[in-house]
Amino acid sequence: MNVSISNHSDKPIYQQLFEQISAQILKGELASGYCLPPIRQAALELGVSVITVKKAWEELERSGLIDTVTGKGCFVAEFSSDEVRRIRDEMILKQMEIDTLYYKSFGLTLDEVIELLRKSY
Repeated sequence: MNVSISNHSDKPIYQQLFEQISAQILKGELASGYCLPPIRQAALELGVSVITVKKAWEELERSGLIDTVTGKGCFVAEFSSDEVRRIRDEMILKQMEIDTLYYKSFGLTLDEVIELLRKSY
């Protein structure tokens, strides 16, 4: 698990953790059955509060990306390739809906957004 926290980001730290770990899971970098570090250990290593890590782990579990086994830890869930694609697409669509509202606030058309996306990609 490779995570980089930015204190200068607009995103809360728990969200940064959630997004980075979920991306690693969905790209197959963290395999099914991989055991995430215990919350206290992750908090210590990252220099963040236990509450922050707990919130990220809870979000990962709520999203179906990890399973918690009482007394043993949190493990990456098992997925078929179709499930990975579905979860990934749901997460991306959720973010795109937020981004679309932002673009609309500037009065951009879909063609203008696509052109800007091409430039930034």
